[in-house]
Amino acid sequence: MSRPITLFTGQWADLPLDALAEKAAAWGYDGLELACWGDHFDVTAAVEDPDYCTKKREQLAQYGLKVWAVSNHLVGQAVCDPIDSRHQAILPPHVWGDGDPDGVRERAAEEMQRTARAAANLGVGVVNGFTGSGIWHLLYSFPPVPEETLEAGFQDFAHRWNPILDVFDEVGVRFALEVHPTEIAFDIVTAERALEALDYRDAFGFNYDPSHLAYQGVDTVGFLHRFESRIYHAHMKDVWWSDLPTASGVFGGHLPFGHVDRNWDFRSLGRGNVPFEEIIRALNRIGYQGPLSVEWEDSGMEREHGAREACEYLRALVFPPAAGAFDAAFSEGE
Repeated sequence: MSRPITLFTGQWADLPLDALAEKAAAWGYDGLELACWGDHFDVTAAVEDPDYCTKKREQLAQYGLKVWAVSNHLVGQAVCDPIDSRHQAILPPHVWGDGDPDGVRERAAEEMQRTARAAANLGVGVVNGFTGSGIWHLLYSFPPVPEETLEAGFQDFAHRWNPILDVFDEVGVRFALEVHPTEIAFDIVTAERALEALDYRDAFGFNYDPSHLAYQGVDTVGFLHRFESRIYHAHMKDVWWSDLPTASGVFGGHLPFGHVDRNWDFRSLGRGNVPFEEIIRALNRIGYQGPLSVEWEDSGMEREHGAREACEYLRALVFPPAAGAFDAAFSEGE
């Protein structure tokens, strides 16, 4: 049986879940990866209302859809970040509170613990999200950044996330970090360092998204081979980058997505430079059994057209792994 193809609802939170579910079913998706914002998945209700999760599954089932993961990227971002006014726009009011940075980070950590319990109540085994980072702003090492400062950043990450992951362990759910600029891990080297900081505990792994690796020049297939036992979920998103010199570089020049002078931009699946054929083969090789979740982003395309074509593209590309060697028949009888 081929892996289910799901749609991440984070970019569709302006739509009521019923409206999106009806559309996603018509586009050919098998399920939804529910974002913990909009009306798609309410963490507090999922923890406190005994009937909420049952009703949520029944709501999706009306459209022939299932759920394998939930995502709480926005709150997770605030756990380790230096908090500023930008965070108010992405956080629920009860997490933002009075905006005091220490209080915001503490409430964000508590909300991620509740998210683990909410996911368990829903019957899913993975929460995808961000961690934030206290050292991302030190990416370019000038003034020179001492190694001790970077190490302190990874230890701060471990200090803040280990108590969260204790709850994930308690309820039998795993956290999957989407390796991504602005997070504690944004490439292979920092992903390894994040695992090391947590003493490689099983509750922490990765939501693989090649789009955030490829334009940086990171080996998208090599990431899967390096962390094959830590791939807890997979996003399917494409990205384009220019092979010619452009007015801005990999840092983006403070330009919005879609700007003509950007060096790279997210694209609908199959319209960028991500090597999805090799990625599917690598996922087969490492034995990944989870869903392939389309995170649709393309500033130049109408989103409903894009969501439909992304599902069709992925459906045509995905294939099950081989049951044995293709030339095994020649060895029979020997």
